[in-house]
Amino acid sequence: MVLISKASWSPDYGDALSKTILFFEGQRSGKLPPTQRMTWRKDSALRDGFQMNVDLVGGYYDAGDNVKFNFPMAFTTTMLAWSVVDFGPFLGSELQHTHEAIQWATDYFLKCTNIPGLVFVQVGDGSKDHNCWERPEDMDTPRTSFAVNTTNPGSEVSAEIAAALAASSIVFRSFNTIYAAHLLSRARAVFDFANTYQGSYNHAFGHSICYFYCDYNGYQDELLWAAAWIYRASRQSYYSDYVLKNLHKLDPPYSKGSMLEFGWDSKHAGINILVSKARIADHLKPNPFMVNADKFICSVLPDSPTKSVSYSPGGLLFKPGGSNLQHSIGFSFLLLVYARYTTIINKTIHCGDIVIKPSRLAQLAKHQVDYILGDNPLNMSYIVGYSNKYPQKIHHRGSSLPSIDAYPSKLQCHEGSFYFFSSKPNPNILEGAVVGGPDMNDKYKDSRADFPHSEPATYINAPLVGLVAFFNYTR
Repeated sequence: MVLISKASWSPDYGDALSKTILFFEGQRSGKLPPTQRMTWRKDSALRDGFQMNVDLVGGYYDAGDNVKFNFPMAFTTTMLAWSVVDFGPFLGSELQHTHEAIQWATDYFLKCTNIPGLVFVQVGDGSKDHNCWERPEDMDTPRTSFAVNTTNPGSEVSAEIAAALAASSIVFRSFNTIYAAHLLSRARAVFDFANTYQGSYNHAFGHSICYFYCDYNGYQDELLWAAAWIYRASRQSYYSDYVLKNLHKLDPPYSKGSMLEFGWDSKHAGINILVSKARIADHLKPNPFMVNADKFICSVLPDSPTKSVSYSPGGLLFKPGGSNLQHSIGFSFLLLVYARYTTIINKTIHCGDIVIKPSRLAQLAKHQVDYILGDNPLNMSYIVGYSNKYPQKIHHRGSSLPSIDAYPSKLQCHEGSFYFFSSKPNPNILEGAVVGGPDMNDKYKDSRADFPHSEPATYINAPLVGLVAFFNYTR
């Protein structure tokens, strides 16, 4: 692996932090507040849920489309909350904006879980939405509301919502105790629903959901992930006991996942890092969570004999599949969290004959962040609006189409195709959006059609918030 080093290159982590958080304002659905800073965006989807006589207005569009997919949205919220829980003191003046980004999601999730025995998991028809290229302010595709219930359960999405609510309750309890208590109470109720009525939402809705955000590795990881977060928020032994009693369910046949995975679908590595720090299993010898956390670390480090990831010539971590920066950033977040924890307990990690100090983990995480900010062979940032060279033609409807201010008339479903195929840069800068990133050879084709590399997503941005906050404070 070659790490690019330029004496003249100096990252502005503070600017990256501000923009990374600002991005979430560009993804807002619903009635925008007077404090909205990304002013080319306007109100949208103001009647979500009306067909079922419920209010489902709010939340976030997940990526470059106009659908509210609650599974990745909940993971995004959990990771934003984790960024505050572990790195809040480093957020500085951006802490308030991060609180607002989290509450935009939690207010929506409270609506989605307001009816006992029912959890709304998606708003919008993904297939029909993806057949159109139109602004969220104009969209006229069906806003179908999908909900799981006791007979058609969705444990993965319900449990992830519970995790998001619990993690967010920790964020708010120091200054809004009533709201925090409400979030934690709802988290418990939603977790009970997810655990009592177990099943995957893949089976409940099939193509309507699974084509876009299928649960590929089972829902047991989400149940343990939620229980671990509720324990961290409440310190109630029921939830720590649940994690210990059900740890075996992270293995086949219950789960198809790997202890070495982490993202919106698989929480395995995150569970082990989180629980290692929560010290649920301190009395166990050996501690299986820390053992597995060490295995994850050894699977990521470039010089480890058990490495299971790849690195580009420029030093970017790679996993198979699209939107690779979600892996580079998510893994880096776990590396930094574990580095700080193992520093406190004065622990080293052994990868075969190699002894790894915590500082090595933080160093690798920093290399990944610096690559994304511009320390790479193309000398470009993969954060829109950051530095003087960044992606100009991202796969994003609102960014690529003229704003309501510039073009007040409605743009119909296929009228946006002209702008999609245009060779011109997007007219609206979606500041802070992190795209899928370059290919394995450090090349990047700036093309809207190349969505695996050019599409931003909320779950790519969320863990980057904590990373850039820490490196901004400690540089």
